[in-house]
Amino acid sequence: MIVGVMGTALISPLYALYKEAWQLQASDISLIYTIYMAGALCGLLFLGRLPDRIGFKPVMQVGLVLILLGTAISLLAWNMASLVIGRFIVGVASSMMTTSATNGLAALSRPGHAQRVAMVTGFLMALGFGLGPLVGGVLGQWAPWPLRSTYVPTLLLGALGLVVLTRLQLPERARSQHPGGALGTQDVLPKLTWPQRSDSSAFVLTCALPFLAFGVFGLYAAMSPLFLDKLVPWHGPVVSGTSIAVILFASAGTQMLVGRMPMQWCGAIGLVGLALSNALLMINLWAGSAVLFVLGVLFTAIGHGMCMLAGMSMVNRIATPSSRSGLLSTYLVVGYVGCMLPMMAMGWIADHWGMTVAVCTFCSLVIALGLACGVLFERHPRMRAAAQ
Repeated sequence: MIVGVMGTALISPLYALYKEAWQLQASDISLIYTIYMAGALCGLLFLGRLPDRIGFKPVMQVGLVLILLGTAISLLAWNMASLVIGRFIVGVASSMMTTSATNGLAALSRPGHAQRVAMVTGFLMALGFGLGPLVGGVLGQWAPWPLRSTYVPTLLLGALGLVVLTRLQLPERARSQHPGGALGTQDVLPKLTWPQRSDSSAFVLTCALPFLAFGVFGLYAAMSPLFLDKLVPWHGPVVSGTSIAVILFASAGTQMLVGRMPMQWCGAIGLVGLALSNALLMINLWAGSAVLFVLGVLFTAIGHGMCMLAGMSMVNRIATPSSRSGLLSTYLVVGYVGCMLPMMAMGWIADHWGMTVAVCTFCSLVIALGLACGVLFERHPRMRAAAQ
């Protein structure tokens, strides 16, 4: 699981190097990132139920093979088109790995340990996503041929994981949990649902959480290497890679610290935190203060963590047993769209009017939406209701 998600964010600190080496525009960088997200979205929509049908081990094996293939193509990429192909494959594989590994952890755990499995799953995902940009930043800064050598750790670890997984013998209880049989069309068709009318407004506000959280994280993951020189006196891939890793690690820590906070306050403070982080980012474009940059990263991490916790909790509160998987898919799709569309728009604006205008436009929208949705989220009666 760590290897699978590590390879997804490995490239983020390298975007500035690709831009310089291949003379790319900001819209090209946003397209590379968006194509990866599109691959992850396709994997979620069309392949997310395969572990339940054929078992988690075969899906993990295929996912690792695709991770190796996509990473190898990224390593050998000679132009933007070849890199985009590699990143799309990695995106599909990352969804397969996260869903199958989560399924596997649940299947291999002892009965009555659901909460522990959820905590372990969240920790492993945060660790893998955080290690990706951290390793990518360090190697991108100091390793020779960074656009090649940065991908080597993922290839080595992925190959080792595939060999070990192939030889792994599962206990009987894990092998017998899926129905088997031939796959049908319904197994690969997207399943998106909407709650009943009385919960529609609450679900709209709930979907605003991943829409803004994914979007703000995408700003750091995709675009920040292109304008970091305006924010801090330090330069290079290690700066952007470390900031992305800190956001992910601190987000996971925030979720553990505020787990008992009332849901309406958790979501509202998370949205306000994202708005504040973008206000600091926009101010720092002119101030160039390391202190403001650190504060912006900190508020981004806190806002991201609280929004993720409140969002998943509200999906579980609104959903019925028959609609849970469909609502979760809808919730995640909104999050992916919130990451893809703003990044494409930012790239287009940066090409025409400059990166400063693009960042300020994005930050202004996040501030307006974050504050408005934060107030509405805190006041909505469904957020205050006891969990069902």
